[in-house]
Formats: sequence, structure tokens, C-alpha cells
Amino acid sequence: MLPWTRPPRTPRARRTLAALLLTLAALVAPTATATAAPTQAAAPSRGWNDYSCKPSATHPRPVVLVHGTFGNSIDNWLVLAPYLVSRGYCVFSLDYGQLPGVPLFNGLGPIDRSAGQLDVFVDKVLGATGAPKADLVGHSQGGMMPHYYLKFLGGAEKVNALVGIAPDNHGTTLLGLTKLLPYFPGVEDLLTTNTPGLADQIAGSAFITKLNAGGDTVPGVRYTVIATKYDEVVTPYRTQYLSGTNVRNVLLQDLCPVDLSEHVAIGTIDRIAFHEVANALDPARATPTTCASAVS
Repeated sequence: MLPWTRPPRTPRARRTLAALLLTLAALVAPTATATAAPTQAAAPSRGWNDYSCKPSATHPRPVVLVHGTFGNSIDNWLVLAPYLVSRGYCVFSLDYGQLPGVPLFNGLGPIDRSAGQLDVFVDKVLGATGAPKADLVGHSQGGMMPHYYLKFLGGAEKVNALVGIAPDNHGTTLLGLTKLLPYFPGVEDLLTTNTPGLADQIAGSAFITKLNAGGDTVPGVRYTVIATKYDEVVTPYRTQYLSGTNVRNVLLQDLCPVDLSEHVAIGTIDRIAFHEVANALDPARATPTTCASAVS
């Protein structure tokens, strides 16, 4: 065995890979901030998180936005939330996945527990709006985590549609970096202990295996996946797609070949992707999504 192929086994090597994984995740995360994530009570109205909003006959279901890892209920949605509000939707967003002692970042807690937080939040929104069902729109982990809610927590009875923007539905290899884990014994255990929300998203994890056992979808819910071939976080990007008769998988570059959005941009600023979100929420009034949708 050549020296550079010998699996490192020192605590320093394990810490180095763990730090590398966390650093890469932080660098590509959409909304890591320098201050603690706002609580729900502090979430802005700005037209969304307005609990006096009542759905209209045209848009009879509230929309719940589910942020990605390291995101929060505000920063992830500074463009999409007003975009949907201006189109007549009641829009709400939550924070989830907080870990004790890690106040700066959301989405790091165990994903099954985060799904329980989503369950509570959807009930709160339905209670306030009087609507029997909600539509969910999530970015990255926020597009994948609701599957657990739908499959295992009774969410299918309360949800009409799930729209995932760059969701890691089948986990991610993080540009192949996670494939190095077997060469660093103990690192995966370190991630599971300290940041279970990250460990759960690794392709082949126990969580991902359980999530997709028995099929990608549940009856009664419409699914849309919007992906970009330039995604550098959820890799390979085609693993984002779902299988099922109630699924529509969309590649952003099929709608606009010159759209260069990667994992962050597609979920935070890309109005072409957001036009497709609007189509997924109201398919009866859908209009073609093209490059011109960027200014519509």
C-alpha cells in the first residue's frame, strides 16, 4: 500500500475531515448568518407570516416555506415569499432543526425531530387560516425533510402539494466528499453525534434509507422537484428526482438553457425557478416557464 493511500486513523485526521465537511457545507449553505436565527415570534410580516391572512377562492391553501440547512425563516425567503404574496397567497415560514449550544444555525438537528416541528407549525397555520390543507415549498433539506412528515407523521392528510427546490431526496455525496468517510474512522459518528441533521443527509444513511423505503411518495399529494444541473451540494443532481405517478421532475436548464443557478441561487433568488413554483402551486393557471420568466 502506498503511503498516501493508507487510511488515516488519528484523532487529528478525523477532526480534519469533519471540519472539512462542515466548512464545505457552511460555504455552500444559503443563509448562514452572524446572528442568532430569529424566533417565530420575531419573524417579519412583510406580507408573510401574517396570521390574519385568509386564503382566497383563487388560492385556497396557505403556503408553508421550509428553509434549507443553515437557513432560517427569513433569509431563505427574502425573494420567494414576497413573490408569492404578490400573487395572492397566504405565506408562512418556520425555523426548525436547532441544536442546544449552536444558536447560529438551523437544520442541524435530527431530521425526524425537525419533521415533528413542521407538523406542529402546519397545524398552527391551518388553525389560523381555517384551511383544511396547506402546500409546502422547501429548499434543499427543506424540500426533503417534509417527506418524513408526509410518510410517518400523518402529514399527507394535511398537505395538497410538496414543491422541492434542489431537495436532497435521496441524500447527497457532497461532490463525492462523503465517500471519503470510510477512510476516516469515527468521523461519521462524530457528525451523527454533533450535527445529526448533516449526517442524516448523507446518501445511504439510515435516515435516507428509511425515508425512501417503500417508494418515494404517498398517495394524495402532488410532488414537484425543481433541480439545476449546476448543483454542487446535492450531488449527483439527478438523485433529487422522485419516482411516482403524482410527480413532476423539472430541470431548470430545460426551461432556460442559459440559467446558471447553482444550489444556493435556485432556492433564494432565481425567479425562473420561482415561476415554476407558482405553476406547481396552481397548475390550473400555469403558464410556460421560459428565460423571460426572470422578469415576469
